[in-house]
Amino acid sequence: MIRSMNGVEDRVAILPPRVKADLARCVGSSDTMRTLPPACYTDSEVFEAEMQVIFRSGWIGVGRSDRWPEVGDYSAMELGGVPVVVVRGDDGGLHAFANSCSHRSAQVMLGEGNCTRMRCRFHFWTYGLDGRLLAAPSMGRTDGFDKGEHALAEFALAEVAGFVFVSFETDPPPIDAWFGDFLAVHEAWPVDSMVTTRRREFTVDCNWKAFAEVFNEYYHLPYVHPTSIDHTYDEPDDAEVVQGSFATHFGTTDGTGGLLDGAQENVLPVISQLEGRLRAGVRYSWLFPNIIVAFGSDAMWLYEVYPDGSDRCRCAQVVCFPQSTIEHPDFPERVNSYYERFDMALEEDVPMLEEQHAGMRSPFARQGMFSYLEPSVAGFARWYAGRLLGREAP
Repeated sequence: MIRSMNGVEDRVAILPPRVKADLARCVGSSDTMRTLPPACYTDSEVFEAEMQVIFRSGWIGVGRSDRWPEVGDYSAMELGGVPVVVVRGDDGGLHAFANSCSHRSAQVMLGEGNCTRMRCRFHFWTYGLDGRLLAAPSMGRTDGFDKGEHALAEFALAEVAGFVFVSFETDPPPIDAWFGDFLAVHEAWPVDSMVTTRRREFTVDCNWKAFAEVFNEYYHLPYVHPTSIDHTYDEPDDAEVVQGSFATHFGTTDGTGGLLDGAQENVLPVISQLEGRLRAGVRYSWLFPNIIVAFGSDAMWLYEVYPDGSDRCRCAQVVCFPQSTIEHPDFPERVNSYYERFDMALEEDVPMLEEQHAGMRSPFARQGMFSYLEPSVAGFARWYAGRLLGREAP
């Protein structure tokens, strides 16, 4: 069961019976569970169900808090079909509001930028950075009109270790329960103080889950990335059992996972707090449902993924370094080698993802079994199936 957005009634996802039966095969033990059914990547009914159960319940990641460094910085976005604007308020904190004017529901803000007020272009209703209605032209003659009753709806927003999450629920799950062991598992990295040096947005013609999955498994490396990054990565450690809405695995590397196989000479300093095996390896973690983070020995890189229908997703690639690394004299030159590695791997992944999505649409596509090289993908499948079937984790 899931909490509804108004907190009044509980619901389970409405799914085709066949899909429910197939999802039940995704919540067993690792040796018996199956991959998510192909319908979960292509079916419009399943997509609508996951928008309600996954994206309008619980917490949804919207990126790193330094995306909005200054008061008035804002970004308009769509989360689970809901227009949202995130803005840094006069109080210095981040806020998430419904991007829907309290007059006749036009979007108030477009794109991203900096503002002192938020104003709807339709009839110039103007809101403060706290969502309060400040001005409503020509409404003075409307009997009973009270500006205080027409603020933008505000959603729950939480910041944890520099990550920003939004919830549409009036009584969302505790964010600490959602993150669970995440902070403890990643305590060796200075996660909260990592600085974003590049963020780029793009779209991919595949389901949002498939995009997230490819960055959480080693199985495809020798086949999709044979000359770019495969030789840097060793096999991952055994699957880890964690508490919270995330999956994670660690693997050692020959050099840094942040550079191409042939560009290891451009390595930047190892993060000073790391010790032992962490100084030559990468921990890949998936903060459910839509934030994928790689914690390397020298950098942190992540992907945000947002569904745009069942067959398309909007994504952002974010690269972060410690401030001390950014101040290194060779940083301006060497960081481009990191960007080249992330871009090249992405360019190799995207055509494969689009081919996979084409295959998913076949009426003969079936559930498969997971390799030991896909532990985090299996972890997500178990979490996702549990949510849609009403067997709720955090």
